[in-house]
Amino acid sequence: MSWRRALYSAALTLLTPLAFTRLAWKGRSNPDYRVRWGERLGFVATTHVKLFPVKPRLWIHAVSVGEVIAATPLIRAWKVQRPDWAVLVTTTTPTGSRQLRRAFGETIEHVYLPYDLPGAVRRFFKRTQPTRGVIMETELWPNLFAEARQRGIPLILANARLSERSLRGYAKVRGLVAETLACVSLIAARDAQDVARFITLGASQDKVEALGNLKFDLEIALETRECGAKWRELFGKERLVWIAASTHPGEEEQVLAAHQQVMAQNRDALLLLAPRHPERADDVVRLLQTQGFVLARRSNLNVGANLSHLQQDVSVVLIDTLGELMDFYAASDVAFVGGSLVPHGGHNPLEPLALGLPVISGEAVFNFAEIYAAMQSKGLVKMVNDAPSLAEAVLMSAQEQEDAADRGAAFLAEHRGTLQRLLARLSL
Repeated sequence: MSWRRALYSAALTLLTPLAFTRLAWKGRSNPDYRVRWGERLGFVATTHVKLFPVKPRLWIHAVSVGEVIAATPLIRAWKVQRPDWAVLVTTTTPTGSRQLRRAFGETIEHVYLPYDLPGAVRRFFKRTQPTRGVIMETELWPNLFAEARQRGIPLILANARLSERSLRGYAKVRGLVAETLACVSLIAARDAQDVARFITLGASQDKVEALGNLKFDLEIALETRECGAKWRELFGKERLVWIAASTHPGEEEQVLAAHQQVMAQNRDALLLLAPRHPERADDVVRLLQTQGFVLARRSNLNVGANLSHLQQDVSVVLIDTLGELMDFYAASDVAFVGGSLVPHGGHNPLEPLALGLPVISGEAVFNFAEIYAAMQSKGLVKMVNDAPSLAEAVLMSAQEQEDAADRGAAFLAEHRGTLQRLLARLSL
């Protein structure tokens, strides 16, 4: 072990109690954070997963919901191409775990990725025995990667991106990062800019290749469209239904101010408000009540069971559940993608685009800058900066909806193909 990795490991060991304290704290609002702690240290308990059969195993790490959704086409395609292989998917968050189980049930193996402690990663690999690994996005874990190389497990960084800001951060520990990147067989970067940045950090030029963005290969399941149609039946087909998805603190206030203005011109308009973290639902409910909105909580609704139509005076439905965002995109006319009216960096706009919706976003989209730039060049997203411009965009987009689906589909088709290129590299 190099002195850099030894120093890193010592620091991480000292910080581990704080990591478990954080899990306990987050568990106040989401009890899932308080269970399966052994997996965080590489102790894969058979009470939570079946025994890992001895067979070839593709291991995919997807941190949370967004990465799981991006990895879903890859998982499905691999299962078709290599039915004799097991597929193990690790996540870091309970929300990612739920999304995974919702998409695949028990047809894949799943545990939490352990903390990057030498003993924890050794236990993880000894227990799971992966044949090769795919790390979604840019998750760089020095001990995990070093142990994989020592065990002869090829690793691919898939959909790898590196913003200018991330580059500056990693550059402060360039030596450790270069050691970590040396353990990777292939860095499948999104574009030429990402390739150049990885090389700047010390990646070998012959190990970095621009394969494109896997998010463009998003698949919309038939079940999603069917579920969306059922929800729309409940909401009312004649109403204007718009969704504010993945919103953050400080953003809901602007969204609700915009909805007031939308309702001033279209009194039957319905807002589907989906906070990025559903555990904040009670806080959002208090905000809605303070502002006088009549609301319904998704957790209290059940299509076809306890009601056939939403009460007409309900103007906001709060999406306080996990893993259903795509269903509610499918039930909407227009989508605002959150995390963008506050400096969070935005969220994936391709999900509503794939469902044929006009897309609206704030201007703080640095986490998805390339995608938004490409969409703007084709007139596929309206950028707003406050409540009045958001309200105007919602009302205008509702009139333009018919054209959005065809143009969005053409845009996605133009950028697809990363999945097949990645599968080809995995099969080598």
